[in-house]
Amino acid sequence: MINPTQLLWVLFVLALILALIALVEIHRSNQRRENEVMFGTDVFDEKVKEFGLTPKEIRTLEKLVRASKFENKDAVLNSASLFETAVADFYDFRDVHTVRDETLEAVAGLREKLDFTAKNPLANVRSTRQFGVGDRVDVILENGAKLKRSEILWKNEKEWAVLYDSSFGPASSFEGKRIRIRWTRPEDAMYSAWLEVVASRPGEFVVEHSVKLDKQQLRRWVREVVDFPVEAVFADGTTCSGRLYDLSAGGILLGLPMECESGQHVNIRFELPSFGPQDVEIELLRSLGRKNPKYPDYFSVTASFTGAFGWTQEMVLQYIFEVHKNKKISENDKKVG
Repeated sequence: MINPTQLLWVLFVLALILALIALVEIHRSNQRRENEVMFGTDVFDEKVKEFGLTPKEIRTLEKLVRASKFENKDAVLNSASLFETAVADFYDFRDVHTVRDETLEAVAGLREKLDFTAKNPLANVRSTRQFGVGDRVDVILENGAKLKRSEILWKNEKEWAVLYDSSFGPASSFEGKRIRIRWTRPEDAMYSAWLEVVASRPGEFVVEHSVKLDKQQLRRWVREVVDFPVEAVFADGTTCSGRLYDLSAGGILLGLPMECESGQHVNIRFELPSFGPQDVEIELLRSLGRKNPKYPDYFSVTASFTGAFGWTQEMVLQYIFEVHKNKKISENDKKVG
């Protein structure tokens, strides 16, 4: 019969061995991620050339990719949301306060060159680092007092400052306390976050950045006229083919061969160029009648996305962003020519 003490020792040794194996595997995985060629490397290299990045910016972008959880190397170039997620992961892993200034400057430069700042109406806002100096913000104190239309005075990758006029006491009295900062992008949404005042100077609060933003939708979404085939699947299982007329991240306009009642929930399937097949639930809002002369037999219907549509919304935003970027490049080429 095994002595209980011996059994405990055996179990302890086995636990240590298993823990050691797990650590070795984690180390190997990290080593592979650091050194092996990732998926999307060729696409990444092509896009980097298009943006005209400096060698330092390219090296910094590589660091962001390696620190992220993305499998595809080009993911950070596809949207502001994915870029800021990678930035936040990198800063958490390295501790933003220990990262060299030139690397911080490179990250800020990348955000500008990739057009991922909040001033781009097609960029998703995920981080306060996307806000701009001079932007107006509301400041709400813990007691409910409100300072309207304050101003972002300066910012860097570590922290940023907002104007404070001493209406509710000296700025220093708020150090260590939380304030809510609210920023609005016209025709988009109101973004806000509770932030700790980490320092103060006369006339300003200094706060750290956050990627935990509350969002209250205001947007009239930027729309893009399209002409895609679409298949609609109704609740009773019947299907029909139609056309997608215009597309936004908030909803769509489509043409169907029959008039439909408002409020119905329908699944639609369509191919989004460069992003593949989409299958998403929509709510039919309003029938506009036969409005499209190109498809006189179709009834035009407005609809909004509903259900689990976050990933489709992200890809629609990326698609519209790419279309507008290509239009701008084409217009600039014509001017040069």
